[in-house]
Amino acid sequence: MKKILVPVDFSKNSDYALEVAASIAKKQNAEIIALHMMGLSDAVVTRDESKEVFEAMFYMKLAEKRFAEFLDKDYLEGIKVTDTVHNYKIFSELNDVAIEFGADLIVMGSHGSSGLKEVFVGSNTEKVVRTSEIPVLVIKHRQENFNPEFGIFACDFLENSVGPYKRAQKMFDILGIKMQMLYINLAGDFHSTREIEKRILSFLESAGEPNPLESLDQVVQYSEYSVEAGIFGYSQVSNADIIALPTQGRQGLAHFFSGSIGEDVVNHSDLPVMTFKV
Repeated sequence: MKKILVPVDFSKNSDYALEVAASIAKKQNAEIIALHMMGLSDAVVTRDESKEVFEAMFYMKLAEKRFAEFLDKDYLEGIKVTDTVHNYKIFSELNDVAIEFGADLIVMGSHGSSGLKEVFVGSNTEKVVRTSEIPVLVIKHRQENFNPEFGIFACDFLENSVGPYKRAQKMFDILGIKMQMLYINLAGDFHSTREIEKRILSFLESAGEPNPLESLDQVVQYSEYSVEAGIFGYSQVSNADIIALPTQGRQGLAHFFSGSIGEDVVNHSDLPVMTFKV
């Protein structure tokens, strides 16, 4: 891992995300790209009148000053940090910035269902999760000395989740996290153990696992009335440190996480959540 992108709105939650990114960067000898999205109106940026030009310059200088103060953290000592201010307003554009800088991971803070206050409001966290082509790690609370040892990768074990699974496996290996695969067997869409094992074996074979039968033993089937409740329930009984999920762009989270389930997991989990696009 070489570069980690951290969106910053100067809130305590983006501070939490920056501290987690710093913990990862120190272990991986990676650089942090700290991004602030100004969100100025097009009139301020594009119009040629001197008043608008000076207004844009004022906000840019203000952002640069706040950045210098915000990045003055002991936990960033010894880490290369590049700060950048963009006038992006659409959160799918974070993916463009990540690609531009060659980032391997986005780490962003969130208040939960209301998103990051100031710039990150409403469902913007979920917008980033849906549109990002690189993994996104969502942080809700301060994680001092971030060092997850055990994580859950929950999915439907259908073909389109193979790619996210392999990328999650690679990321977990990089971060030194032991992965536990999880299938939620829903009361309203129940499948027998034999049916699910057959699906999981096919999935593991497609993923290129050398010993699918052995890997099958690493998959937990957990029964619940909803996927969200199942993920949270198993994460508690297993003492998981992190939850990982597949995502499917603008169509929402992958088939297994249809509707608002994926957004609910990202918004409501107290644990860090990492997402991987299908």
